[in-house]
Amino acid sequence: MKKKLTLAAALTAATVLSGAASAKTFVYCSEGSPEGFDPGLYTAGTTFDAAAHTVYNRLLEFKPGTTETEPGLAESWEISDDGLEYTFKLRPGVKFQTTDFFTPTRDLNADDVIFSFERQLKADHPWHQYVAGAAWEYFNGMGFPDLIESIEKVDDMTVRFKLKQKEAPFLANVAMPFASIVSKEYADKLEADGQMQTLNQQPLGTGPFEFVAYQTDAVIRYRAHDDYWGGKQKIDDLVFAITTDASVRYQKLKAGECHLMPFPNAADVAEMKADPNLKVMEQEGLNVAYLAYNTTQEPFDKVEVRKALNMAINKEAIVDAVFQGQATPAKNPIPPTMWSYNEAIEDDAYDPEAAKKMLEEAGVSNLSMKVWAMPVARPYMLNARRAAELIQSDFEKIGVKVEIVTYEWAEYLDRSKAKDRDGAVMLGWTGDNGDPDNFLHTLLGCDAVGGNNRAQWCNEEFNDLVLKAKAATDQAERTKLYEQAQEVFKREAPWATLDHSLSVVPMRKEVEGFHQSPLGDFAFEGVDLVE
Repeated sequence: MKKKLTLAAALTAATVLSGAASAKTFVYCSEGSPEGFDPGLYTAGTTFDAAAHTVYNRLLEFKPGTTETEPGLAESWEISDDGLEYTFKLRPGVKFQTTDFFTPTRDLNADDVIFSFERQLKADHPWHQYVAGAAWEYFNGMGFPDLIESIEKVDDMTVRFKLKQKEAPFLANVAMPFASIVSKEYADKLEADGQMQTLNQQPLGTGPFEFVAYQTDAVIRYRAHDDYWGGKQKIDDLVFAITTDASVRYQKLKAGECHLMPFPNAADVAEMKADPNLKVMEQEGLNVAYLAYNTTQEPFDKVEVRKALNMAINKEAIVDAVFQGQATPAKNPIPPTMWSYNEAIEDDAYDPEAAKKMLEEAGVSNLSMKVWAMPVARPYMLNARRAAELIQSDFEKIGVKVEIVTYEWAEYLDRSKAKDRDGAVMLGWTGDNGDPDNFLHTLLGCDAVGGNNRAQWCNEEFNDLVLKAKAATDQAERTKLYEQAQEVFKREAPWATLDHSLSVVPMRKEVEGFHQSPLGDFAFEGVDLVE
Protein backbone atom coordinates (compact mmCIF):
# COMPACT_ATOMS: atom_id res chain seq x y z
CA MET A 1 0.00 0.00 0.00
CA LYS A 2 1.42 3.38 -0.95
CA LYS A 3 1.76 5.91 1.87
CA LYS A 4 -0.65 8.81 1.94
CA LEU A 5 0.76 11.97 0.44
CA THR A 6 1.10 14.59 3.16
CA LEU A 7 0.35 18.24 2.47
CA ALA A 8 4.02 19.13 2.87
CA ALA A 9 4.99 16.48 0.35
CA ALA A 10 2.33 17.71 -2.05
CA LEU A 11 3.60 21.26 -1.88
CA THR A 12 7.19 20.15 -2.24
CA ALA A 13 6.22 18.25 -5.37
CA ALA A 14 4.37 21.27 -6.60
CA THR A 15 7.32 23.62 -6.44
CA VAL A 16 8.98 21.67 -9.23
CA LEU A 17 6.37 22.83 -11.67
CA SER A 18 6.80 20.45 -14.54
CA GLY A 19 8.45 17.74 -12.47
CA ALA A 20 11.26 15.55 -13.68
CA ALA A 21 11.44 14.71 -17.35
CA SER A 22 10.14 11.23 -16.59
CA ALA A 23 7.13 12.38 -14.55
CA LYS A 24 4.84 15.37 -14.47
CA THR A 25 2.91 16.42 -11.40
CA PHE A 26 0.01 18.84 -11.77
CA VAL A 27 -1.20 20.59 -8.62
CA TYR A 28 -4.68 22.10 -8.42
CA CYS A 29 -5.37 24.39 -5.46
CA SER A 30 -8.97 23.35 -4.88
CA GLU A 31 -11.38 25.49 -2.86
CA GLY A 32 -12.75 22.90 -0.47
CA SER A 33 -12.97 19.31 0.67
CA PRO A 34 -15.20 16.76 -1.07
CA GLU A 35 -18.16 15.42 0.88
CA GLY A 36 -17.17 11.95 -0.30
CA PHE A 37 -16.09 10.19 -3.48
CA ASP A 38 -19.35 8.69 -4.78
CA PRO A 39 -20.81 11.26 -7.21
CA GLY A 40 -24.28 9.74 -6.99
CA LEU A 41 -24.64 10.79 -3.37
CA TYR A 42 -23.95 14.50 -3.78
CA THR A 43 -24.67 17.66 -5.79
CA ALA A 44 -21.71 19.97 -5.04
CA GLY A 45 -19.19 20.90 -7.72
CA THR A 46 -16.33 20.53 -5.23
CA THR A 47 -17.20 16.85 -4.85
CA PHE A 48 -17.78 16.31 -8.58
CA ASP A 49 -14.34 17.76 -9.38
CA ALA A 50 -12.69 15.39 -6.89
CA ALA A 51 -14.54 12.27 -8.02
CA ALA A 52 -16.72 12.40 -11.13
CA HIS A 53 -14.27 14.28 -13.37
CA THR A 54 -11.16 12.43 -12.24
CA VAL A 55 -12.02 8.81 -11.38
CA TYR A 56 -15.25 8.16 -13.26
CA ASN A 57 -16.92 8.29 -16.68
CA ARG A 58 -20.53 8.32 -17.85
CA LEU A 59 -22.46 6.81 -20.78
CA LEU A 60 -22.20 10.18 -22.54
CA GLU A 61 -19.76 12.99 -21.81
CA PHE A 62 -19.82 16.70 -22.45
CA LYS A 63 -17.37 17.86 -25.09
CA PRO A 64 -14.66 19.83 -23.28
CA GLY A 65 -15.60 23.49 -22.96
CA THR A 66 -19.18 22.98 -24.22
CA THR A 67 -22.65 21.75 -23.21
CA GLU A 68 -22.75 19.42 -26.22
CA THR A 69 -22.82 15.69 -25.51
CA GLU A 70 -20.61 13.10 -27.16
CA PRO A 71 -20.06 9.33 -26.80
CA GLY A 72 -18.48 8.24 -23.53
CA LEU A 73 -18.75 4.72 -22.18
CA ALA A 74 -21.56 4.28 -24.70
CA GLU A 75 -20.13 4.44 -28.21
CA SER A 76 -23.60 4.73 -29.76
CA TRP A 77 -27.30 4.74 -28.88
CA GLU A 78 -30.73 4.46 -30.45
CA ILE A 79 -34.01 6.09 -29.43
CA SER A 80 -37.32 4.39 -30.16
CA ASP A 81 -39.88 6.16 -32.35
CA ASP A 82 -42.11 6.87 -29.35
CA GLY A 83 -39.19 8.36 -27.41
CA LEU A 84 -39.60 5.94 -24.51
CA GLU A 85 -36.68 3.56 -25.07
CA TYR A 86 -32.98 4.43 -25.15
CA THR A 87 -30.64 1.59 -26.12
CA PHE A 88 -26.95 2.17 -25.41
CA LYS A 89 -24.18 0.14 -27.06
CA LEU A 90 -21.19 0.10 -24.71
CA ARG A 91 -17.64 0.78 -25.81
CA PRO A 92 -15.66 -2.50 -25.91
CA GLY A 93 -12.38 -2.97 -24.05
CA VAL A 94 -12.92 -0.30 -21.36
CA LYS A 95 -10.66 -1.07 -18.40
CA PHE A 96 -11.39 -0.30 -14.77
CA GLN A 97 -8.51 1.11 -12.78
CA THR A 98 -6.10 -1.24 -11.04
CA THR A 99 -5.28 0.27 -7.64
CA ASP A 100 -3.55 -0.68 -4.41
CA PHE A 101 -6.95 -1.64 -2.98
CA PHE A 102 -8.55 -3.55 -5.88
CA THR A 103 -7.54 -5.41 -9.04
CA PRO A 104 -10.40 -5.90 -11.55
CA THR A 105 -10.72 -9.15 -13.47
CA ARG A 106 -12.94 -7.94 -16.31
CA ASP A 107 -13.73 -4.96 -18.53
CA LEU A 108 -16.75 -2.68 -18.26
CA ASN A 109 -20.04 -4.36 -19.16
CA ALA A 110 -23.80 -3.91 -18.89
CA ASP A 111 -23.86 -5.13 -15.28
CA ASP A 112 -21.90 -2.06 -14.17
CA VAL A 113 -24.32 0.33 -15.87
CA ILE A 114 -27.38 -1.38 -14.41
CA PHE A 115 -25.82 -1.48 -10.93
CA SER A 116 -24.90 2.23 -11.08
CA PHE A 117 -28.49 3.28 -11.79
CA GLU A 118 -30.49 0.66 -9.92
CA ARG A 119 -28.75 1.37 -6.61
CA GLN A 120 -30.24 4.86 -6.88
CA LEU A 121 -33.58 3.76 -8.33
CA LYS A 122 -34.66 0.85 -6.13
CA ALA A 123 -35.39 1.37 -2.44
CA ASP A 124 -34.87 -2.35 -1.74
CA HIS A 125 -31.48 -2.48 -3.50
CA PRO A 126 -28.72 -3.58 -1.07
CA TRP A 127 -26.68 -0.49 -1.98
CA HIS A 128 -29.54 2.03 -1.73
CA GLN A 129 -28.66 2.94 1.86
CA TYR A 130 -25.04 1.86 2.03
CA VAL A 131 -24.21 5.27 3.48
CA ALA A 132 -26.42 6.34 6.37
CA GLY A 133 -29.04 8.82 5.19
CA ALA A 134 -28.21 8.39 1.50
CA ALA A 135 -30.80 10.46 -0.37
CA TRP A 136 -29.53 10.21 -3.99
CA GLU A 137 -30.41 13.89 -4.09
CA TYR A 138 -29.74 14.53 -7.76
CA PHE A 139 -31.33 11.32 -9.06
CA ASN A 140 -34.48 11.91 -7.00
CA GLY A 141 -34.60 15.67 -7.49
CA MET A 142 -34.63 15.23 -11.25
CA GLY A 143 -37.59 12.87 -11.03
CA PHE A 144 -35.73 9.75 -12.20
CA PRO A 145 -37.65 7.37 -9.89
CA ASP A 146 -40.88 8.44 -11.60
CA LEU A 147 -39.28 8.48 -15.05
CA ILE A 148 -37.51 5.12 -15.35
CA GLU A 149 -39.74 2.11 -15.93
CA SER A 150 -36.88 -0.38 -16.15
CA ILE A 151 -33.23 -0.87 -17.08
CA GLU A 152 -32.59 -4.03 -19.06
CA LYS A 153 -29.49 -5.97 -20.06
CA VAL A 154 -29.91 -6.78 -23.75
CA ASP A 155 -26.50 -8.44 -23.81
CA ASP A 156 -23.13 -7.91 -22.09
CA MET A 157 -22.49 -4.74 -24.10
CA THR A 158 -26.00 -3.36 -24.55
CA VAL A 159 -28.30 -1.65 -22.03
CA ARG A 160 -31.87 -0.47 -22.62
CA PHE A 161 -33.62 2.19 -20.52
CA LYS A 162 -37.42 2.15 -20.69
CA LEU A 163 -39.07 5.43 -19.65
CA LYS A 164 -42.62 6.06 -18.44
CA GLN A 165 -42.86 9.30 -20.39
CA LYS A 166 -40.79 11.35 -22.80
CA GLU A 167 -37.85 13.23 -21.30
CA ALA A 168 -36.32 15.82 -23.62
CA PRO A 169 -33.06 16.28 -21.64
CA PHE A 170 -32.50 12.56 -20.95
CA LEU A 171 -29.26 12.20 -22.94
CA ALA A 172 -27.80 15.31 -21.33
CA ASN A 173 -28.91 14.04 -17.93
CA VAL A 174 -27.02 10.74 -18.24
CA ALA A 175 -23.87 12.75 -19.02
CA MET A 176 -24.05 14.39 -15.59
CA PRO A 177 -21.83 13.45 -12.62
CA PHE A 178 -24.54 11.68 -10.61
CA ALA A 179 -24.82 9.18 -13.50
CA SER A 180 -21.16 8.09 -13.20
CA ILE A 181 -20.62 4.39 -13.81
CA VAL A 182 -19.33 2.38 -10.86
CA SER A 183 -17.65 -1.05 -10.92
CA LYS A 184 -20.12 -3.72 -9.81
CA GLU A 185 -17.27 -6.18 -9.34
CA TYR A 186 -15.58 -3.80 -6.88
CA ALA A 187 -18.89 -3.17 -5.10
CA ASP A 188 -19.55 -6.91 -4.83
CA LYS A 189 -16.12 -7.44 -3.21
CA LEU A 190 -16.74 -4.63 -0.70
CA GLU A 191 -20.15 -6.05 0.14
CA ALA A 192 -18.72 -9.54 0.66
CA ASP A 193 -16.05 -8.08 2.95
CA GLY A 194 -18.57 -6.02 4.95
CA GLN A 195 -16.83 -2.83 3.81
CA MET A 196 -19.53 -1.17 1.71
CA GLN A 197 -18.83 2.39 2.92
CA THR A 198 -15.34 2.11 1.42
CA LEU A 199 -16.93 2.80 -1.98
CA ASN A 200 -17.40 6.41 -0.84
CA GLN A 201 -13.84 6.62 0.50
CA GLN A 202 -11.76 4.75 -2.08
CA PRO A 203 -13.38 5.25 -5.50
CA LEU A 204 -12.61 3.10 -8.51
CA GLY A 205 -13.84 3.77 -12.01
CA THR A 206 -12.86 3.90 -15.68
CA GLY A 207 -11.79 7.58 -15.75
CA PRO A 208 -8.51 9.28 -16.67
CA PHE A 209 -7.07 9.32 -13.14
CA GLU A 210 -7.09 6.71 -10.41
CA PHE A 211 -7.44 7.53 -6.74
CA VAL A 212 -4.35 7.07 -4.54
CA ALA A 213 -5.03 8.70 -1.16
CA TYR A 214 -6.89 11.43 0.68
CA GLN A 215 -5.63 13.32 3.72
CA THR A 216 -8.80 14.91 5.09
CA ASP A 217 -9.12 18.65 4.44
CA ALA A 218 -5.54 18.77 3.14
CA VAL A 219 -4.69 16.91 -0.05
CA ILE A 220 -6.02 14.35 -2.53
CA ARG A 221 -3.60 12.43 -4.73
CA TYR A 222 -4.30 10.70 -8.04
CA ARG A 223 -2.16 9.08 -10.71
CA ALA A 224 -2.81 8.64 -14.41
CA HIS A 225 -4.83 5.57 -15.39
CA ASP A 226 -2.40 3.62 -17.58
CA ASP A 227 -5.14 1.75 -19.46
CA TYR A 228 -7.60 4.63 -19.85
CA TRP A 229 -9.77 4.09 -22.94
CA GLY A 230 -9.26 7.72 -23.95
CA GLY A 231 -5.46 7.38 -23.81
CA LYS A 232 -3.00 7.78 -20.92
CA GLN A 233 -2.79 11.35 -19.65
CA LYS A 234 0.18 13.63 -20.32
CA ILE A 235 0.50 14.37 -16.61
CA ASP A 236 1.51 11.44 -14.42
CA ASP A 237 0.32 12.63 -11.04
CA LEU A 238 -2.57 14.93 -10.11
CA VAL A 239 -2.72 16.59 -6.71
CA PHE A 240 -5.64 18.53 -5.22
CA ALA A 241 -4.11 20.83 -2.58
CA ILE A 242 -7.19 21.88 -0.60
CA THR A 243 -6.88 25.62 0.06
CA THR A 244 -10.08 27.27 1.25
CA ASP A 245 -8.85 30.88 1.31
CA ALA A 246 -8.78 32.59 -2.11
CA SER A 247 -5.91 34.88 -1.12
CA VAL A 248 -3.80 31.90 -0.07
CA ARG A 249 -4.65 30.09 -3.31
CA TYR A 250 -3.38 33.13 -5.22
CA GLN A 251 -0.15 33.28 -3.22
CA LYS A 252 0.47 29.60 -3.95
CA LEU A 253 -0.22 30.15 -7.63
CA LYS A 254 2.26 33.03 -7.78
CA ALA A 255 4.87 31.03 -5.86
CA GLY A 256 4.53 28.06 -8.20
CA GLU A 257 3.07 25.81 -5.51
CA CYS A 258 0.06 25.09 -7.70
CA HIS A 259 -0.65 25.32 -11.41
CA LEU A 260 -4.30 26.36 -11.45
CA MET A 261 -6.84 27.72 -8.96
CA PRO A 262 -10.60 28.35 -8.92
CA PHE A 263 -12.63 31.33 -7.73
CA PRO A 264 -10.11 34.16 -7.26
CA ASN A 265 -10.97 37.28 -5.31
CA ALA A 266 -12.38 39.80 -7.75
CA ALA A 267 -9.89 42.38 -6.48
CA ASP A 268 -6.94 40.19 -7.58
CA VAL A 269 -7.95 39.55 -11.19
CA ALA A 270 -6.37 42.67 -12.74
CA GLU A 271 -3.05 41.87 -11.07
CA MET A 272 -3.27 38.27 -12.27
CA LYS A 273 -3.79 39.41 -15.84
CA ALA A 274 -0.69 41.62 -15.60
CA ASP A 275 1.56 38.84 -14.28
CA PRO A 276 3.71 37.43 -17.13
CA ASN A 277 3.90 34.06 -15.36
CA LEU A 278 0.13 33.63 -15.35
CA LYS A 279 -2.74 33.51 -17.81
CA VAL A 280 -6.41 34.04 -17.08
CA MET A 281 -9.43 32.47 -18.77
CA GLU A 282 -12.86 34.00 -18.32
CA GLN A 283 -16.39 33.55 -19.66
CA GLU A 284 -19.97 34.27 -18.69
CA GLY A 285 -20.95 31.76 -16.05
CA LEU A 286 -23.97 29.50 -16.53
CA ASN A 287 -24.95 30.22 -12.95
CA VAL A 288 -27.17 31.95 -10.41
CA ALA A 289 -26.81 32.83 -6.73
CA TYR A 290 -29.91 32.97 -4.58
CA LEU A 291 -31.31 33.33 -1.08
CA ALA A 292 -33.93 30.59 -0.54
CA TYR A 293 -36.67 31.21 2.00
CA ASN A 294 -38.23 28.20 3.70
CA THR A 295 -41.68 28.72 2.24
CA THR A 296 -43.25 26.21 4.65
CA GLN A 297 -42.30 28.24 7.75
CA GLU A 298 -44.07 31.32 9.09
CA PRO A 299 -43.92 34.12 8.08
CA PHE A 300 -42.03 33.07 4.93
CA ASP A 301 -45.07 31.09 3.82
CA LYS A 302 -46.58 34.45 2.84
CA VAL A 303 -45.64 35.68 -0.63
CA GLU A 304 -46.02 39.30 0.57
CA VAL A 305 -43.28 38.75 3.16
CA ARG A 306 -40.92 37.16 0.62
CA LYS A 307 -41.59 39.97 -1.85
CA ALA A 308 -40.95 42.60 0.81
CA LEU A 309 -37.61 41.05 1.76
CA ASN A 310 -36.62 40.83 -1.90
CA MET A 311 -37.37 44.52 -2.36
CA ALA A 312 -35.11 45.34 0.59
CA ILE A 313 -31.99 43.73 -0.93
CA ASN A 314 -29.62 46.05 -2.78
CA LYS A 315 -28.27 43.59 -5.34
CA GLU A 316 -26.12 46.20 -7.08
CA ALA A 317 -24.24 46.70 -3.79
CA ILE A 318 -23.58 42.95 -3.54
CA VAL A 319 -22.29 42.82 -7.11
CA ASP A 320 -20.00 45.80 -6.46
CA ALA A 321 -18.67 44.65 -3.09
CA VAL A 322 -18.25 40.92 -3.76
CA PHE A 323 -17.50 40.85 -7.49
CA GLN A 324 -16.26 44.38 -8.18
CA GLY A 325 -18.57 44.47 -11.17
CA GLN A 326 -17.67 40.99 -12.49
CA ALA A 327 -21.30 39.89 -12.12
CA THR A 328 -24.78 41.16 -12.88
CA PRO A 329 -27.86 41.31 -10.63
CA ALA A 330 -30.20 38.36 -11.23
CA LYS A 331 -33.93 38.63 -11.84
CA ASN A 332 -34.67 35.09 -13.05
CA PRO A 333 -33.67 31.66 -11.67
CA ILE A 334 -31.80 30.79 -14.89
CA PRO A 335 -28.86 32.72 -16.36
CA PRO A 336 -29.36 35.16 -19.27
CA THR A 337 -27.03 33.11 -21.51
CA MET A 338 -29.43 30.13 -21.38
CA TRP A 339 -32.15 29.54 -23.96
CA SER A 340 -35.70 30.28 -22.73
CA TYR A 341 -34.48 33.10 -20.44
CA ASN A 342 -37.49 35.43 -20.03
CA GLU A 343 -36.23 38.91 -20.86
CA ALA A 344 -39.70 40.44 -20.41
CA ILE A 345 -39.81 39.83 -16.66
CA GLU A 346 -39.27 42.92 -14.54
CA ASP A 347 -37.18 42.56 -11.41
CA ASP A 348 -38.44 43.61 -8.00
CA ALA A 349 -37.34 47.20 -7.49
CA TYR A 350 -34.93 48.01 -4.66
CA ASP A 351 -37.30 50.01 -2.45
CA PRO A 352 -36.77 49.74 1.34
CA GLU A 353 -39.70 52.05 2.16
CA ALA A 354 -42.14 50.05 0.07
CA ALA A 355 -40.72 46.83 1.55
CA LYS A 356 -41.25 48.12 5.10
CA LYS A 357 -44.83 49.09 4.30
CA MET A 358 -45.52 45.69 2.72
CA LEU A 359 -44.33 43.90 5.86
CA GLU A 360 -46.60 46.08 8.00
CA GLU A 361 -49.58 45.34 5.74
CA ALA A 362 -48.79 41.62 6.05
CA GLY A 363 -49.02 41.96 9.83
CA VAL A 364 -45.33 41.22 10.38
CA SER A 365 -43.35 43.22 12.92
CA ASN A 366 -40.21 42.65 15.01
CA LEU A 367 -39.15 39.85 12.66
CA SER A 368 -35.93 38.03 13.55
CA MET A 369 -34.47 35.53 11.11
CA LYS A 370 -31.33 33.65 10.19
CA VAL A 371 -29.42 34.12 6.97
CA TRP A 372 -27.16 31.20 6.12
CA ALA A 373 -23.80 32.04 4.53
CA MET A 374 -21.68 29.44 2.70
CA PRO A 375 -18.21 28.77 4.17
CA VAL A 376 -16.58 28.33 0.74
CA ALA A 377 -16.20 30.41 -2.41
CA ARG A 378 -18.32 29.34 -5.34
CA PRO A 379 -18.34 30.81 -8.86
CA TYR A 380 -21.73 32.42 -8.23
CA MET A 381 -20.76 33.76 -4.78
CA LEU A 382 -17.11 34.50 -4.06
CA ASN A 383 -17.69 35.74 -0.51
CA ALA A 384 -20.97 34.64 1.02
CA ARG A 385 -20.16 36.12 4.41
CA ARG A 386 -19.74 39.60 2.91
CA ALA A 387 -22.96 39.22 0.90
CA ALA A 388 -24.80 38.08 4.04
CA GLU A 389 -23.53 41.11 5.95
CA LEU A 390 -24.88 43.41 3.24
CA ILE A 391 -28.25 41.63 3.34
CA GLN A 392 -28.21 41.88 7.14
CA SER A 393 -27.75 45.64 6.86
CA ASP A 394 -30.47 45.91 4.20
CA PHE A 395 -32.97 43.98 6.31
CA GLU A 396 -32.20 46.06 9.40
CA LYS A 397 -33.36 49.12 7.46
CA ILE A 398 -36.86 47.62 7.26
CA GLY A 399 -36.89 46.49 10.90
CA VAL A 400 -35.81 42.86 10.37
CA LYS A 401 -33.09 41.53 12.66
CA VAL A 402 -30.70 39.03 11.07
CA GLU A 403 -28.37 36.45 12.61
CA ILE A 404 -25.77 35.14 10.15
CA VAL A 405 -25.02 31.42 10.53
CA THR A 406 -22.71 29.01 8.77
CA TYR A 407 -21.39 25.46 9.01
CA GLU A 408 -18.61 23.37 7.49
CA TRP A 409 -19.44 22.89 3.78
CA ALA A 410 -20.70 19.30 3.82
CA GLU A 411 -22.74 19.98 6.95
CA TYR A 412 -24.06 23.22 5.44
CA LEU A 413 -25.33 21.38 2.38
CA ASP A 414 -26.88 18.64 4.47
CA ARG A 415 -28.56 20.88 7.08
CA SER A 416 -29.83 23.41 4.54
CA LYS A 417 -32.05 20.88 2.77
CA ALA A 418 -34.00 19.96 5.92
CA LYS A 419 -37.72 20.60 5.51
CA ASP A 420 -37.90 22.29 8.91
CA ARG A 421 -34.81 24.45 8.33
CA ASP A 422 -35.09 27.90 9.85
CA GLY A 423 -34.19 31.10 8.05
CA ALA A 424 -33.09 31.77 4.48
CA VAL A 425 -30.15 29.90 2.98
CA MET A 426 -27.68 31.40 0.53
CA LEU A 427 -26.71 29.01 -2.23
CA GLY A 428 -26.45 28.94 -5.99
CA TRP A 429 -26.11 26.72 -8.99
CA THR A 430 -23.98 26.26 -12.05
CA GLY A 431 -25.81 24.32 -14.75
CA ASP A 432 -24.74 20.72 -15.14
CA ASN A 433 -26.05 20.04 -18.64
CA GLY A 434 -26.97 23.30 -20.41
CA ASP A 435 -30.73 22.66 -20.21
CA PRO A 436 -33.20 24.97 -18.36
CA ASP A 437 -34.66 21.84 -16.76
CA ASN A 438 -31.44 21.56 -14.75
CA PHE A 439 -32.34 24.81 -12.98
CA LEU A 440 -36.12 25.00 -12.99
CA HIS A 441 -37.04 21.40 -12.20
CA THR A 442 -33.87 20.38 -10.37
CA LEU A 443 -33.91 23.35 -7.97
CA LEU A 444 -37.59 24.31 -7.79
CA GLY A 445 -39.68 21.28 -8.76
CA CYS A 446 -41.79 19.36 -6.28
CA ASP A 447 -39.56 16.28 -6.73
CA ALA A 448 -36.65 18.24 -5.28
CA VAL A 449 -38.34 19.33 -2.01
CA GLY A 450 -36.17 18.09 0.84
CA GLY A 451 -33.18 18.05 -1.49
CA ASN A 452 -32.02 20.59 -4.06
CA ASN A 453 -35.22 22.63 -3.54
CA ARG A 454 -33.94 24.59 -0.55
CA ALA A 455 -37.08 26.77 -0.58
CA GLN A 456 -39.21 23.66 0.10
CA TRP A 457 -41.50 25.21 -2.51
CA CYS A 458 -43.99 22.96 -4.29
CA ASN A 459 -46.17 25.13 -6.52
CA GLU A 460 -48.59 23.13 -8.66
CA GLU A 461 -48.79 25.67 -11.48
CA PHE A 462 -45.00 26.00 -11.75
CA ASN A 463 -44.43 22.26 -11.43
CA ASP A 464 -46.95 21.40 -14.16
CA LEU A 465 -45.24 23.82 -16.56
CA VAL A 466 -41.74 22.39 -16.04
CA LEU A 467 -42.99 18.79 -16.26
CA LYS A 468 -44.72 19.58 -19.57
CA ALA A 469 -41.52 21.20 -20.81
CA LYS A 470 -39.50 18.09 -19.91
CA ALA A 471 -41.79 15.93 -22.02
CA ALA A 472 -41.93 18.26 -25.04
CA THR A 473 -39.53 17.61 -27.92
CA ASP A 474 -39.93 20.94 -29.72
CA GLN A 475 -37.59 23.59 -28.29
CA ALA A 476 -39.94 26.44 -29.19
CA GLU A 477 -42.71 24.78 -27.19
CA ARG A 478 -40.33 24.12 -24.30
CA THR A 479 -39.19 27.76 -24.38
CA LYS A 480 -42.76 29.03 -24.08
CA LEU A 481 -43.43 26.77 -21.10
CA TYR A 482 -40.21 27.76 -19.34
CA GLU A 483 -40.95 31.45 -19.89
CA GLN A 484 -44.34 30.95 -18.23
CA ALA A 485 -42.69 29.07 -15.36
CA GLN A 486 -40.33 31.99 -14.78
CA GLU A 487 -43.36 34.30 -14.53
CA VAL A 488 -44.85 32.08 -11.82
CA PHE A 489 -41.49 32.00 -10.02
CA LYS A 490 -41.24 35.79 -10.04
CA ARG A 491 -44.80 36.22 -8.82
CA GLU A 492 -44.39 33.75 -5.95
CA ALA A 493 -40.80 34.70 -4.98
CA PRO A 494 -39.52 31.53 -3.26
CA TRP A 495 -36.01 32.98 -3.67
CA ALA A 496 -34.32 36.30 -3.75
CA THR A 497 -32.29 35.98 -6.95
CA LEU A 498 -28.92 37.65 -6.30
CA ASP A 499 -26.46 37.51 -9.22
CA HIS A 500 -25.03 35.81 -12.29
CA SER A 501 -21.24 35.95 -12.23
CA LEU A 502 -18.36 35.94 -14.66
CA SER A 503 -16.30 32.75 -14.34
CA VAL A 504 -12.56 33.46 -14.00
CA VAL A 505 -9.83 30.78 -14.02
CA PRO A 506 -6.18 31.82 -13.44
CA MET A 507 -3.32 29.39 -14.09
CA ARG A 508 0.42 29.21 -14.64
CA LYS A 509 1.51 30.09 -18.18
CA GLU A 510 2.91 26.58 -18.78
CA VAL A 511 -0.52 24.96 -18.43
CA GLU A 512 -1.89 23.74 -21.75
CA GLY A 513 -4.98 21.79 -22.72
CA PHE A 514 -7.27 23.01 -19.94
CA HIS A 515 -10.79 23.76 -21.16
CA GLN A 516 -12.86 26.22 -19.15
CA SER A 517 -16.26 24.62 -18.76
CA PRO A 518 -19.56 26.52 -19.01
CA LEU A 519 -20.80 23.88 -16.57
CA GLY A 520 -18.36 25.13 -13.95
CA ASP A 521 -16.40 21.94 -13.46
CA PHE A 522 -12.63 21.61 -13.18
CA ALA A 523 -11.51 18.58 -15.18
CA PHE A 524 -7.91 17.81 -16.04
CA GLU A 525 -8.20 15.23 -18.80
CA GLY A 526 -5.91 16.30 -21.64
CA VAL A 527 -4.03 18.87 -19.55
CA ASP A 528 -0.26 19.20 -19.97
CA LEU A 529 2.63 21.26 -18.61
CA VAL A 530 4.84 22.75 -21.29
CA GLU A 531 7.91 24.88 -20.58
